[in-house]
Amino acid sequence: MRLPYTLHLVGILTFFLGLTMVFPLLFGLYYQDESVMPLLKSMAVTLGSGLVLYFVFRSARGEIMSHREGMGVVAIGWTAAGFFGALPYYWGGVFSTFADAFFESISGFTTTGASVLMNIEIVPRGFLFWRSLTQWLGGMGIIVLSLAILPLLGVGGMQLYKAEVPGPVPDKLKPRIRDTAMVLWKVYLLFSAAETLLLMLGGMNLFEALCHTFGTMATGGFSTQNASIGSYHSPYIDTVVILFMLFAGINFSLHYQFLKGDLRVFWRNPEFRFFMGAVVIFVLTVSFNVYHTVYETCSEALRFGAFQVISIITTTGYTTADFEKWPSLSQNILLFCMFLGASAGSTGGGMKCLRIMLLLKHSYKQLFCLIHPHAVTQVKLGGRPVSNEVLHSIWGYFMLYLGLFIVCSFLLAAMGVDVVTSFAAVAATIGNIGPGLGMVGPTDNYAHIPVLGKWLLILCMLLGRLEIYTVLVLFVPEFWRK
Repeated sequence: MRLPYTLHLVGILTFFLGLTMVFPLLFGLYYQDESVMPLLKSMAVTLGSGLVLYFVFRSARGEIMSHREGMGVVAIGWTAAGFFGALPYYWGGVFSTFADAFFESISGFTTTGASVLMNIEIVPRGFLFWRSLTQWLGGMGIIVLSLAILPLLGVGGMQLYKAEVPGPVPDKLKPRIRDTAMVLWKVYLLFSAAETLLLMLGGMNLFEALCHTFGTMATGGFSTQNASIGSYHSPYIDTVVILFMLFAGINFSLHYQFLKGDLRVFWRNPEFRFFMGAVVIFVLTVSFNVYHTVYETCSEALRFGAFQVISIITTTGYTTADFEKWPSLSQNILLFCMFLGASAGSTGGGMKCLRIMLLLKHSYKQLFCLIHPHAVTQVKLGGRPVSNEVLHSIWGYFMLYLGLFIVCSFLLAAMGVDVVTSFAAVAATIGNIGPGLGMVGPTDNYAHIPVLGKWLLILCMLLGRLEIYTVLVLFVPEFWRK
């Protein structure tokens, strides 16, 4: 891998990240809060660092980007975004340690929504807007954004796209990757504008509507309120957020094709049917389970049950109820939803429904072959055969995901964290969800986790957001050899 070339590209990404700090700066100036100077200082350092990397390694530019460099730019670029994104929090005194600031920043860019803020509502609004904006940028991907606006990255851009877009098989909607990225962002912007307008009609001001739209469309879950969406006590706002969480949890290429006039594209897609089927089954089961045990009316049970299930399965992490007080069956379903996740090609995290579908199909194929040993069968998806290469990749991902979950849970428990919190915290961070169970439940946060544990969970968030392979490959010696 040409490290200088990789750092040259990271410099471009860092520079444009610095430019985005102008938006929270404007809100800080409007509200005249204490975020202005820290944001200005952070913006200057980020822009300066980006320019230094760009010009120092300018001579290393190449015409073709290899798959190694694509993965390197994504992994190093995401870490750099987390570092520079933490500067406003640290210099603004929001957190007393850089570890906490870095945790909050990585949680934003990876759209995890796990927070170490004890009291969100006293934080200056400039910082809160930056906090939500990091999620929105990370939702569709700061790498994809750069592909859309930078012709410099148009050549060889597919390597970046493959490394960044969540899911085993990225959809290439246009012949040029730059055009594909632009299409995705147009859909993303359209939905974001629509939700912002609808939330404002529900009583939110522009600041609150934008922040919660960023958290919804990115399936991130950062809120400006301590009680999250539940603080508004509004069935209308709950319904709007539920709707757009579902939109964000569906493959964005399907949205594009639908908007282009293909009205049956959703129903023809097997992953969409699987995802929506799971949502309906889990919502009905949880709603029935909490009816009379927690809520007295059917409408309340359905409203709160649907919100929590959809929030967790899309890995958004917004809450309107303390589901730790719910019956064990509902909690177990929500825990399973953390692993299942949303659709491939969405902004959601987790293992992805497409992977689970193919694993189930492949497992059934093995059972079928035991009964009919001479039969010739092939795993198909939507009538098309799935290659063994894809299946092997999915099985490898599945084993890595479970293996990392077990190892990281044990490591967190070894630091003195109780067993429920250890398992839930790792599941919630590697799945990019946010709230878990135990001491990291919907009414708690991650502030009490030991410092070393926070760094471990930072790694989990990066692993989950970048699909594990992109991060782990950096630790393989062969990756750096010629």
